Amino acid sequence: MIEAVHYTRQKEDMVRCELCPHACLLKPDETGKCLARTNREGRLVTQNYGKLTGMHLDPVEKKPLYHFFPGQRILSIGSYGCNLHCDWCQNARISLSGNGHFDSLPVTNPEEVVASMRRMGGIGLAYTYNEPVVWFEFMMDTARMVQAEGRKNVMVTNGFINPKPMKELLEVVDALNVDLKSFSQDFYHRWTGGSLQPVKHTLTEVARRGRHLEVTFLVIPELTDDLLLFRDMVRWIREELGEQTVLHLSRYFPAWKLAHPPTPIDSMTRLLEAALEQLPFVYLGNVPQTTAVSDTYCPVCSTLMISRRGYQTDIHGMNGLGHCTHCGEPVITMQ
Repeated sequence: MIEAVHYTRQKEDMVRCELCPHACLLKPDETGKCLARTNREGRLVTQNYGKLTGMHLDPVEKKPLYHFFPGQRILSIGSYGCNLHCDWCQNARISLSGNGHFDSLPVTNPEEVVASMRRMGGIGLAYTYNEPVVWFEFMMDTARMVQAEGRKNVMVTNGFINPKPMKELLEVVDALNVDLKSFSQDFYHRWTGGSLQPVKHTLTEVARRGRHLEVTFLVIPELTDDLLLFRDMVRWIREELGEQTVLHLSRYFPAWKLAHPPTPIDSMTRLLEAALEQLPFVYLGNVPQTTAVSDTYCPVCSTLMISRRGYQTDIHGMNGLGHCTHCGEPVITMQ
C-alpha cells in the first residue's frame, strides 16, 4: 500500500477522495466505493498498487481499438476494483471484489511490468480488465516509464473520473477506449451507481487534447436499445467528439446479476444503421462472424483499407502512415 494522490484530509482523521466524482468521505479504516482506496489513520492509501490480476499479450483490436496500430499486439494488465457497479459486469470477480479477496497477490513494481513489456514485445501497455481509474497511482508510475521507452499507453475505461486526474493521465496516455453506457442520467444512476456528465466531460477532454479515442456502447435489450435516445447519443458524438470518432456497438450477453436474454441481432443491425447515418466508422462486436461489421473503408473513396476476421487483421489499401493508398485520406493512427 502507498499513499494515494488526489485526496484531502478532513477533521477527526477523515479523508475525502478526489479521484472520481463519488468524492467518498471516509472514516479511519473505511474503504471507498471503488473497493481499492482506504483511510489508514487519516491517510488515503491505495491498496491495489502493484497487484496484478491479469497480464496478457493481446491484439490491440481486442481492447477494442480498430484505428490504432491495427494488427499489432499490446501487453494488457489489470488489477481489481471499480468505481461503477454495473449489474452486467463481465469482470465482476475482479472489478467488484475488494482487497480481502486479493491479499495473497504479490506486489509487482512498475519496473517489472516494463521489463515484461520489453520481453514480450508489442506497441506498449494497455490498462484494462478492471477499471484503471482506481489504479491511478500505479498506472501513472508505469505509464511514465512506458512513455520514456518510446512506446504507447492505452487505457480502457468507464471515463468516470474527475477533471484534474484525467488531465494528468492525458499527459501519458496515447489512446483510450471509453465505455459510454447510456445517454441517460437516470440509467447511470440506477444501473451503475454513477452519473453521465463526468463521462461526457472525459470524452470531450480526450477529443480536445487530440488523443486517439474510440467509444464502446453495450446494447442491452430494454435498457439501452431505445432508438431515439441512441440517435441523440450518436449526434452528440459527431458534434462534440468529431465525425470520425470510432463507435463500437457491443452485443450484450447475460452476466453477473443481469439475466436479460442476449441482444437480438435485429436490434444490433437497427442501431448500426442509425449510427451509420451520422458516423462513418461503426463496428459490431460479440456477433456471429456472418453478421459482423468489422472492415474499415476509406470514408472518402470507399477503398477497403483493413479487413478483420475475429482478431485476424489484414491490411489492404493503407500506407504506413495510416492513410488511404487511393486518395490519401488520413484514417488510422500509426504514430
